[in-house]
Amino acid sequence: MQSLMGTGVALVTPFKKDFSVDTEALTRIVNFVIEGGVEYLVVLGTTAETATLTSDEKELVIQTIKDANKGRVPLVLGVGSNNTAQVVEELKTRDFSGFTAILSVSPYYNKPTQEGIYQHFKAVAEASPLPIIVYNVPGRTASNILPSTVIRLAKDFKNIIGIKEAAGDIVQAMKLIQNKPEGFLVISGDDMITLPMVLAGGAGVISVIGEGFPKEFSEMVRLGLNKRVDEAYKLHYKLADSIDMIFEQGNPAGIKEVFMHLGISENTVRLPLVNVDENLSERLQKFIKNLN
Repeated sequence: MQSLMGTGVALVTPFKKDFSVDTEALTRIVNFVIEGGVEYLVVLGTTAETATLTSDEKELVIQTIKDANKGRVPLVLGVGSNNTAQVVEELKTRDFSGFTAILSVSPYYNKPTQEGIYQHFKAVAEASPLPIIVYNVPGRTASNILPSTVIRLAKDFKNIIGIKEAAGDIVQAMKLIQNKPEGFLVISGDDMITLPMVLAGGAGVISVIGEGFPKEFSEMVRLGLNKRVDEAYKLHYKLADSIDMIFEQGNPAGIKEVFMHLGISENTVRLPLVNVDENLSERLQKFIKNLN
């Protein structure tokens, strides 16, 4: 899974002002991030507002990204639910041609125990035709996957090849890196602590800010992987304020505002999300102007 080292980006789903999927803008975004140097793309993650997409819209997004990518970089598909049987059914019936791996979020809302989380991913691993990246994001799921559970899954199922670790806890991330089996990928899911995680032995990031500033962010990660610490931190601090800003009023409202200022897509989001306020929009515009 060396192809999933470095920077992956969680693609947004751009909408037109009438809230329909903007396939032309999505094609522009795919080209923008690949030309910016990212290593792979994550399709239908949280940042894609997947929870608000119909089945037909999901298929449209998948096909648009595959057509735009033209096989240039690996694609990872988000397949997750708080209904284990539903995930298993999708894994058994979906066409995964063109995809390298699956990103599967820990069950949200149900608040399972560690044993429940283990049994969920056991069922997912046994059903999946592709390698799996587990996604731990306690801020959205209301439960944390403990390092001991992750290591247990990694050792028991060879097709569980990594974790997107988004607990925002560098100590927890370091415990994962310390105790993981050889070859298991510990991927940052938190843009602000990506560099320290990479320097500690992490495999890279699945990023949101890397979508808006792919050239700078992917270069920072490559420098970190090559242990060029001072150069990497120079880029980290260059981007740090923008990372805070894009999450200040919710994801993907912040990153969509960046794309609007870059002239790549509209800033439209679907309810229950709303656009960022005028103050934040102006600050993001100023940041982009100064960066360039």
